[in-house]
Amino acid sequence: MAKPSASTFATDFTGFVHVRGAREHNLKNVEVDIPRDALVVFTGVSGSGKSSLAFGTLYAEAQRRYLESVSPYARRLFHQMAVPEVDSIEGLPPAVALQQQRGTPTTRSSVGSVTTLSNLVRMLYSRAGDYPVGQSIVYAEGFSPNTPEGACPTCHGLGRIYEVTEQSMVPDPSLTIRERAIAAWPLAWGGQNQRDILVTIGYNVDIPWRDLPQKDRDWILFTEEQPVVPVYPGYSPEETQRALKRKEPPNYMGTFTSAKRHVLHTFANTQSPLMKKRALQYMLSTECPTCHGKRLRPESLAVKFAGLDIADLSGLPLKRVAALLKPYADSTAPGRKKHDAEHPEQAIVAQRIAADLCARLEVLLDLGLGYLSLERSTPTLSPGELQRLRLATQLYSNLFGVVYVLDEPSAGLHPSDTEALLAALASLKQAGNSLFVVEHNLDVIRKADWLVDVGPAAGEQGGKILYSGPPSGLADVPASQTRRFLYGKEEQETRTPRKPSGWLRLQGVTRNNLQQLEVEFPLGVFTTVTGVSGSGKSSLVSQVLVELVAEHLGQEVAAEQEEGDPLEQSAPLELGGQIVSGLEHIKRLVRVDQKPIGRTPRSNMATYTGLFDHVRKLFAATPAARKRRYDAGRFSFNVAKGRCENCQGEGFVMVELLFLPSVYAPCPVCHGARYNAKTLEITYRDKNVAEVLGLTVDAAWEFFDEEPTVQRALTVLREVGLGYLRLGQPATELSGGEAQRIKLATELQRAQRGNSLYVLDEPTTGLHPSDVEKLLVQLDGLVEAGNTVIVVEHDMRVVANSDWVMDIGPGAGDEGGRVVAAGTPAQIIKSKESRTAPYLARFMK
Repeated sequence: MAKPSASTFATDFTGFVHVRGAREHNLKNVEVDIPRDALVVFTGVSGSGKSSLAFGTLYAEAQRRYLESVSPYARRLFHQMAVPEVDSIEGLPPAVALQQQRGTPTTRSSVGSVTTLSNLVRMLYSRAGDYPVGQSIVYAEGFSPNTPEGACPTCHGLGRIYEVTEQSMVPDPSLTIRERAIAAWPLAWGGQNQRDILVTIGYNVDIPWRDLPQKDRDWILFTEEQPVVPVYPGYSPEETQRALKRKEPPNYMGTFTSAKRHVLHTFANTQSPLMKKRALQYMLSTECPTCHGKRLRPESLAVKFAGLDIADLSGLPLKRVAALLKPYADSTAPGRKKHDAEHPEQAIVAQRIAADLCARLEVLLDLGLGYLSLERSTPTLSPGELQRLRLATQLYSNLFGVVYVLDEPSAGLHPSDTEALLAALASLKQAGNSLFVVEHNLDVIRKADWLVDVGPAAGEQGGKILYSGPPSGLADVPASQTRRFLYGKEEQETRTPRKPSGWLRLQGVTRNNLQQLEVEFPLGVFTTVTGVSGSGKSSLVSQVLVELVAEHLGQEVAAEQEEGDPLEQSAPLELGGQIVSGLEHIKRLVRVDQKPIGRTPRSNMATYTGLFDHVRKLFAATPAARKRRYDAGRFSFNVAKGRCENCQGEGFVMVELLFLPSVYAPCPVCHGARYNAKTLEITYRDKNVAEVLGLTVDAAWEFFDEEPTVQRALTVLREVGLGYLRLGQPATELSGGEAQRIKLATELQRAQRGNSLYVLDEPTTGLHPSDVEKLLVQLDGLVEAGNTVIVVEHDMRVVANSDWVMDIGPGAGDEGGRVVAAGTPAQIIKSKESRTAPYLARFMK
């Protein structure tokens, strides 16, 4: 079918962006015309090239042109994208990108700081707050715990104080000092040195710690003194005392450091995150007695507005803050008339700032974020919540003539929240802006003015424009995978739900907005947990359920780790709740989340899945490798004998450019192959190891057709929709959804023993409906093998195909947190209270 040209629709749009010769990533010399002042949605299967066109080409070029207009010095402040591979782009306005990304890795970044609402609230308290009689004014920065003017002097704005105690440093007082009773001292030689020094000073290191006099214990643990004494390693206490009497020359002079001094000094000065973490385990954290966890100095907390101090106001849901401020914005607050007459300048300030805050809050409430509080730290937000916060800031900034490039704005959104999102996008468009949206959600796709469908498949089989035009025209493009879902029948045959083999019952579940909840999860079936964004689904499943089961099984499950300074991390959440029955049916817990599979380019899919171990053995078994005595380690780019020494196996070298971002160029020695020349001389079926790592999963599946072990691993990767990824694709280039599917594939390769509990949080993120079908087949296979699968999900296609649904809600934040309905999908659609029911009904026959 002939693609519609821009001229066909010239009357409908104000102008077009003309792209010619786009070759970024897998794009095949693409030519396309995209209208401005319209909602343009880029569709196609995962990995087809949508993001390469929208972000890698259009946004990257818009940013490059803008940055060319600013001084070289200012350019350093921007995170610059690579210059896109494209012949020409005409008619492209300035662009703003709103991408899916995890929160800023410090708890000092919050909802208030991301949206700049906190600045306004501080100004409100400073200029219009009620001060105690006689207290001088506190300026706006005095209401921030991140400034010297505002931080509580006791805890330095952290809200908690950290101390070491005898119990924290000596966990087992039945041990002797020689048996390492003082756990807080360094391991290996450092600890031995301190024990030898104590022997010299005359302390008994061979009686249980609890039998030492208290004053001796206090001195050893807490003294600030640092005596320097002779040390005789290997001598017994008696021999040491005799050597001292004889004035025998010591092996060396040693400096004593108390356990407390060692812990605090290590924590304050070490550059090693591991050492910092070790020191932290001997430090007890308690609420600051001065500010009671509010992080501000007493003078700042003494100022009230609407009867609340700024910390109390910042802890309220935004919905409540808006209701509290509205009377001040309208000048109808009770009891203000007399106050305003006495302080007319305060009245004007209060009205103006409150009105501005209310207008900004309204945008956030429209986007369904009214359940968040200003103090909520960004690491605890989902990527979808963070993207909507940024979107709200843009909606309020009232820019005109800008292209907004959005990456799956519906990710993590319940269908009812998607409606609010569409309204927000419509208002951006009405203000005279263009919207370029990469999206899989059919509700968003249906609202598009223009569709650009990229495909037909992923990776090497993608990168072509199948269709560019109004949505209705896609119905005539048989090669499009999107067409089948957009124009096929909405409802589908739903299968008969399986019967549970047992129940996992939880009681007293308390976390975030969940209060003393009683829930039961069916075992041996596929369960979806649904509910609006912020209703408490992830708190229940990804936090409490996972932690309780892991604790029972003695499994280590990494809690959601915040990065940055450990001292700045929020207090650990109290685990509320217990499992009362059903644990006897669970032998293993598998949590498949969206965290990266590695943080450096050295980590990749082949190494993570274990696939590369088999490949290296195949190379080591070739006659040429055996003749040279090359083992499997020779074919690793992380080992000195096999890697290229110029780039240390990275494949590229960093070129520092003054005033510009550093550029990564292919290594001039190995040309990006990562291996040294000798290693690359060894071939397996005419390909060297670097060429094998460059194959896509699909190509490798054909290449290794005679190796069942390798092919089985590749088959699973294909079945979860990752056939387009290269084996050696660095972990840093993978999306959260891709990382999650790699983890799932790694798990699926293992022999199924049954009785495992699989927990997944929104596994359909970043998946085209055709890939969702593949995922469902895999999850179904896990259940058929005798396992339990519990998934937090918003995709109604997945919910309709589950055996059991638990709907949490009915609303978000303090309006959620309880089980609204639980049952089979057919039972859920009859619930009057469930916000999920009407959307699920569309998929049920």
